[in-house]
Amino acid sequence: MNRIRGFGRLVPLAVMAVVLAGCSLTIQDGVLDSLAPEGPIAEDLAGLYWLVFWIATGVFVLVQGGLVYLLIRFRARQGDESEPRQVHGNAKLEVVWTVIPILILAAIAVPTVSRVFKYTECAPDAYHVDVIGHQWWFEYRYPEAGIWTANELVIPTDQEVCLSMESDDVLHNFWIPKLNGKRYLVPGQETTLLMLADEPGEYFGHCAEFCGLSHARMRMRVIAKEPSDFEAWLAAQDLPAVEPTAGSLEAEGLELFNSLACSACHLIRGVNNSSVSNVIAIGPELTHFASRGSFAGSTLEAEDPDALAMWLADPPQWKPGSFMPDLDLTPAQIEALVAYLRSLD
Repeated sequence: MNRIRGFGRLVPLAVMAVVLAGCSLTIQDGVLDSLAPEGPIAEDLAGLYWLVFWIATGVFVLVQGGLVYLLIRFRARQGDESEPRQVHGNAKLEVVWTVIPILILAAIAVPTVSRVFKYTECAPDAYHVDVIGHQWWFEYRYPEAGIWTANELVIPTDQEVCLSMESDDVLHNFWIPKLNGKRYLVPGQETTLLMLADEPGEYFGHCAEFCGLSHARMRMRVIAKEPSDFEAWLAAQDLPAVEPTAGSLEAEGLELFNSLACSACHLIRGVNNSSVSNVIAIGPELTHFASRGSFAGSTLEAEDPDALAMWLADPPQWKPGSFMPDLDLTPAQIEALVAYLRSLD
């Protein structure tokens, strides 16, 4: 019986271990780890986190240590039936335990509030990008360059990037943990988030607010490039789509793109629209689709033809609730569309 009871006590610990192990899988080998910052802003916020953590740890140790001491020091002893001495009305003690929490809260509040204002005001030389949240993907517009892209936000290194954000439908939350904290995208309201990467690289993110059926598949990436590479990327993105060779499989895919419902929702500059200034996006812009590393809310790799074919065959199967319908495409049609989309570099 005692063995059964002992085993029963271990069950909650085993369940907790499994749950914590599952949580470790959600950060994709650390790519969504807020405690491994890789940018100046994220490093500053991580420093604030550790400040609050160690203050809270000190308070916990003092309070619990005092409690343990009192429980031992004034425990009931065998044969001692006298009432403990009643103490109340100690004004000095009451002032002390009122002032100490005030000082602790001030030590936390001052740096916290200062950072709230610091990281919601853009510097005059910041590079501006408009971010629009959709179910379930992020749209990025570069007003200075007049270009439009999706899923992957490309930014220059060593320059503050000012993100002006809003939602096209429901509440979303933009979160690139290695570069900054979270910020809501609110329908009908503009919010601001600063981004700064001091090293080139790829930084992963996720919508951090439940926004519908495919919330778990609403991801994004930030690609930081050296300033010269960033300018080259902007110039390449400004070019219209390349016309496929007549009679090729790619040309067949373009014909399908125009004859099916694709062109009603997706813009390809030089094909079905030449400007993004008056476009209301239903689906992501595809002019340079093949230059991106991911699609479908950054959940599938663009270079994988099998993934692209799977997506075209039945989008709602991969992303439940997707506004891109199942067009009942034949394998030959899918092959042609894949060839065309992969030519949009």
